[in-house]
Amino acid sequence: MGEVVNLRRARKQKARNEKERLAGENRALHGRTKAERERDRLTSDRAERFMDGHRREKSGDPDGS
Repeated sequence: MGEVVNLRRARKQKARNEKERLAGENRALHGRTKAERERDRLTSDRAERFMDGHRREKSGDPDGS
């Protein structure tokens, strides 16, 4: 005879394992460290300031004079 298995526990354990596997895939695909996020934010802020400083007319001036 085989081992007695509680089907409710087995089903819940299978769901937990699947959820953990999916979370691992998502971490690998979308996860970024805090340093990477900060670096990207600083880079975009620097680029935005550069573009704002090189505009021909200011954004608050509607007629350009």
